[in-house]
Amino acid sequence: MSENNSKKSIENVLVTVYHKEPVLPLLKELKRHNVNFYSTGGTLEFMKSKGIDATSIESVTSYPSIFDGRVKTLHPKIFGSILSRKDSEEHQAEAKKYNIPSMDMVIVDLYPFESTVNSGASFQEILEKIDIGGISLIRAAAKNFNDVLIISSAEDYEECKNILERQDGCFTSQQRKDFAVKAFNVSSHYDMAIYNYLSDESPEAFKASIKGKLELRYGENPHQRGLFYGNLDNVFHKIQGKQLSYNNLLDIDSAVNLINEFEQPTFAIIKHNNACGVASAGDITSAYKKALSSNPVAAFGGILISNRNINADCAYHINNLFFEVIIAPGYDEEAIKLLGSKKNRNILELKDDYVLPKTQYRSAINGVLMQDCDSVLTTFDEWNVVTEIKPTEHEILDLAFANKIVKHTKSNAIVLAKDNHLLGAGTGQTSRVDALKQAIDKAKEFKLDLNGAVMASDAFFPFPDCVEIAYYAGIKSVIQPGGSIKDKESIDFCNKYKMSMVLTGIRHFKH
Repeated sequence: MSENNSKKSIENVLVTVYHKEPVLPLLKELKRHNVNFYSTGGTLEFMKSKGIDATSIESVTSYPSIFDGRVKTLHPKIFGSILSRKDSEEHQAEAKKYNIPSMDMVIVDLYPFESTVNSGASFQEILEKIDIGGISLIRAAAKNFNDVLIISSAEDYEECKNILERQDGCFTSQQRKDFAVKAFNVSSHYDMAIYNYLSDESPEAFKASIKGKLELRYGENPHQRGLFYGNLDNVFHKIQGKQLSYNNLLDIDSAVNLINEFEQPTFAIIKHNNACGVASAGDITSAYKKALSSNPVAAFGGILISNRNINADCAYHINNLFFEVIIAPGYDEEAIKLLGSKKNRNILELKDDYVLPKTQYRSAINGVLMQDCDSVLTTFDEWNVVTEIKPTEHEILDLAFANKIVKHTKSNAIVLAKDNHLLGAGTGQTSRVDALKQAIDKAKEFKLDLNGAVMASDAFFPFPDCVEIAYYAGIKSVIQPGGSIKDKESIDFCNKYKMSMVLTGIRHFKH
């Protein structure tokens, strides 16, 4: 029999868990195989209350639990019982000399450090939830996986129980190794969480650990491998649809960040991380129709997102469009029937308790770039009106609308809008003039009237050429960060041709 298939039975089991009830089915299955249990503290009391006899750790070590329970299992007899090698005559002789038992299995459920941090507990309460004995037991058992089985998470109880039933209380070497790998994942994630909590806002080392792996069909292209690390169930309830792709997830991220900017009923259509259609209106059906008219060609195969529930009327109109994903806070029953008529469509319900991340990470060269998310969006009270003519109340609303979109558009970016409706966008251009020309061309292509529209730019205008081109296209008001040494030339042009311009002081580059 090969080493990977060699089986070892379980005789002695050490159990110390924070959450008690979830482990009970596993303990009952182990009891059925006549194992000897060892435990301490609350876990020992729980086991005995359920009719499961166990030897106390204190009776093995001859030491009580001390320092308010901070020291219970940290003893040579306990760690010797885990780390001694069964294939070593010297180890076994020492174990016999010092009366050290031999553990075959360790079950640990750590103190809930992360959930305590998230609960808003005090600093001292959080410190007390840093597990010392449990994390040490996990590492010791995982290191000695040739002899010891380590179960380090409640997520593994069911799998362990099934193996016990299927293999008559035995585990193969490969299974022990697999559980050891899981254990080191648990311990490293735990230590990372503590390090990041105790570090300041710019720690000396980049440490990230995200639980949950999703195998994607491929990456950006079919020849690239793709994986997603995270738990999408914390963000969406998936009503139906095929597996989301790498590109779907990038577009969904862009869509969720964009729609978060709007309070009015708003609908957006995303392609390649950029909005090709956005509109706000009095109802969500009207918003969808306007958003689609921004660029009905680019909308084909896009990601749709709404900040209002999708009703049957809206779904009826959406159903005529080919799209891959739709996201909304909710759906009427009839809307689900209509949209679900094509089974490959992903229908996602965005959870109302989802909070956008505050930090962004990106691989670069041989390291990782980290930055705060661009969470700043200025309002009219913060803008600086630099022209003789002030924007009208209607233009102010359109300027705010356009500025929200340009913030989430790949640089260099220009957005043209009117009546809370995206008329044209220039995205990802190497020249700001090219971005403006692209936006104008898109509006003209779909016969959208630019007269009286506004223009938003993600960064300053290095020359006055953009405001000049915009003026001749019908633009009446401009919003931009400002900061160019030639700002005055753009302002002078606006004054000469009765345009209004506001400076936000905030650049919104997006690469």
